[in-house]
Amino acid sequence: MAKLSGIEVYKHLPRTNCKDCGLPTCMAFAMQVASQKLGIDQCPHVSDDARAALGAAQTPPMETVSLGPKARSWLLGGETVMHRHEERFQHAPLIATRVSACLSDEDLEARIESIHTLQFERIGETIGVDAIAVDADGVDVDRFARVVAYVASRSELQILLLCEQPELLERAAAACLDRRPLLVAATHENSQSVLQLALSMGLPIVARGCGIAEVTALASELGSSGIGQLLLDPQPEALVDAIGSLTQLRRLALEHRQSGAGYPAYVDVGSLAASSDEEAPDAMAQMTAGVSLVMKYAGVLVIDAVEAWAIHPVLAARQDIYTDPQVPNAVESKLYEIGDPGPDAPVLVTTNFALTYFSMAGEVANSKVPSFVSVIDTEGLGVLNAYADQRLTVDRLVETIRAQGVMERVHHNRVIIPGLVARMRVGIEEASGWQVIVGPDTASGIPRFLHERLAQWKDAP
Repeated sequence: MAKLSGIEVYKHLPRTNCKDCGLPTCMAFAMQVASQKLGIDQCPHVSDDARAALGAAQTPPMETVSLGPKARSWLLGGETVMHRHEERFQHAPLIATRVSACLSDEDLEARIESIHTLQFERIGETIGVDAIAVDADGVDVDRFARVVAYVASRSELQILLLCEQPELLERAAAACLDRRPLLVAATHENSQSVLQLALSMGLPIVARGCGIAEVTALASELGSSGIGQLLLDPQPEALVDAIGSLTQLRRLALEHRQSGAGYPAYVDVGSLAASSDEEAPDAMAQMTAGVSLVMKYAGVLVIDAVEAWAIHPVLAARQDIYTDPQVPNAVESKLYEIGDPGPDAPVLVTTNFALTYFSMAGEVANSKVPSFVSVIDTEGLGVLNAYADQRLTVDRLVETIRAQGVMERVHHNRVIIPGLVARMRVGIEEASGWQVIVGPDTASGIPRFLHERLAQWKDAP
């Protein structure tokens, strides 16, 4: 069934504007239901006929799959749109790094520690690798189970078990059952054994097939057997094939409501990058594939690389893509203190767009110059956009700085504004009486700028 519009939902409502749903009108409620932000049952007066008519449209065309233990579950799927600007993408993909069960104990420990270092601070959030994918890699049952148990004891990350042999999967899953690992994978050859294992242990599984037709047929078979916690691996042979396959699966699920396609996708980026471009540096190829597949519908990505420079772009892309484009990514508009600024500290001005603020704050911190940063409320817009949209104006800037009281805390009257809005300098000086210094255009220029300016001010009579 196609996604309903707000008008179509409204036709099925009582249309009394009783406000019992918490919204001022039935039309407002209908728009929330149409965008799948509210359920139809949140209207206490909706009829049974309306529930029946709207029920199918309320069900996301893609299953929501839960990985890991209940207390720290990771949700995948539940997607409703092909393009982020239409609404938003619902659940961010899980990024896993592979660990081979063939490694020696010493190398295994070093590998786990290197994975744990793949955590970064960006835009006020900690981003990092979410899971360890333990690959059986030809070892026997006992070795695989021991390695999995060791990984579970050494890491709190999610666990994926990469093996197509049911007897190995069973022992390994039992060794970390409280972590509710993902079983990778069920194929046409082993599907019944893996299915029974997943049902008995309550675990999610990856359905693996050669191409879209084979994997969706397998998923339909598994789904009809009572398991809904599925991911799809169409085994693409190259990056271009992966993007095409995942796009087609998404379209089959969302636009055609094909049941076998209505699950998140799994991609082994390490294998994909190796087969796609053997001449490219392995980590570089994986970084390129990872970023591309984060944007094009992967639900789980397994990556071999542990280089921070290769993993960070993948995590940053995920952080950027899986935000709500209709909600400004903003920080609180207030006076921030970086370091321990005193009366001689510089006063810098910026907007409350989160990326702008955290980029600037990071460079100020790197400069080791204690500073005040006055953040202007521009409704989440960056410097140039806010200036163009009249949300960063002379009057608003001066009023904000005065309200924050920073000029009463310093012994000077200097304010540093972004170089991108240098034309505001004269207006600010006339409106405030402060000395306005035009700073660099980009955050990366702040450390050098601050040190050079501080030297000039100290040498001035």
